[in-house]
Amino acid sequence: MADDTEKDRVAFDTAIQTLKVEIANAGVHLSLDSSTRLAYTRQIQAMANELELHAISGRITWAQAAQQAQESRNLIMEVIRGRSTPVGRALAQSLKSEGKTLNEMLARKAQQLYGPQVHFNRLTAAQQNAVYGEIVKSAGKSNPMVTQRMRMLSRAGRGLIVFSIAVSVYTIANADNKVAAAGKEMAITSAGIGGGMAGGALAGLACGPGAPACVVVGAFVGGALAAIGIEFLW
Repeated sequence: MADDTEKDRVAFDTAIQTLKVEIANAGVHLSLDSSTRLAYTRQIQAMANELELHAISGRITWAQAAQQAQESRNLIMEVIRGRSTPVGRALAQSLKSEGKTLNEMLARKAQQLYGPQVHFNRLTAAQQNAVYGEIVKSAGKSNPMVTQRMRMLSRAGRGLIVFSIAVSVYTIANADNKVAAAGKEMAITSAGIGGGMAGGALAGLACGPGAPACVVVGAFVGGALAAIGIEFLW
């Protein structure tokens, strides 16, 4: 009977540790991806503003500004995705697999300004410059709904991290050997977060780009397995 009680206690402690690690894992993912999204928003806005000033001052033509804006936006997007977590990268790829080309933007903006039947090459020089100007402005704008959602998720992520830390502090405070408990908490949480990143990356390779649901599962499974492994070895 005593053995069964001890097994139940061990199972309960493992479940609590895993839950706490997954909360921290989710918090870190949300915080990192929100930070990279906000960095992306700031960088493309600064880039577009600079190119617009150069075109207005005559240092470059509007055509050059539009081409540089589109190329720079796509480059910034790829760099930022490289800094995201596997989950964030998969979600971004599901929303937009790749940046649009300049020709695609020329056709879209020309039709938005001058009607659905218009052809860019038939526009006057002034009209073409207006289209180029719209492309530069557009390159500095991120999807406002996604950005606002990421701000909300950033706050949620910080809240999850704080909650996970609070649980760890409570566990350490109630442990007989507080130094050992602190080391164990740090090791398990670190392993869970690292396992989550690795699991998400492996799931991304297996499922392919733009499969956020699969990557999320991989991240949480990887985090749980890593946490349980450290718990078992400790």
